[in-house]
Amino acid sequence: MRLTRRGRAVFTALAAIPIVLLVASLVLGSGGAVAEVDGATGANLAYLTVADGESLWSIAESLAPQADPRDVIDEIMRLNGLDDSVVQPGQRLALPAQP
Repeated sequence: MRLTRRGRAVFTALAAIPIVLLVASLVLGSGGAVAEVDGATGANLAYLTVADGESLWSIAESLAPQADPRDVIDEIMRLNGLDDSVVQPGQRLALPAQP
């Protein structure tokens, strides 16, 4: 069996369609960084810009000194869609509103 130039082009296009659709869905689905949690809206969140030398640990301790910083860090990471606890100076973070 021998493929012609047009046959190879059609075969390549058909093989590429699922890959293009997957990439498009990943790009379009990666939308906003602040997710809705327990029915919370943007009005219930406070925002903070990370200063030089700040970490999620120091932010969590200042935000809720009576709480376990690990729990507060987990909540901040969940609100902002962070994969790890590393933050950069100038990064804007959504913080859970304190009662």
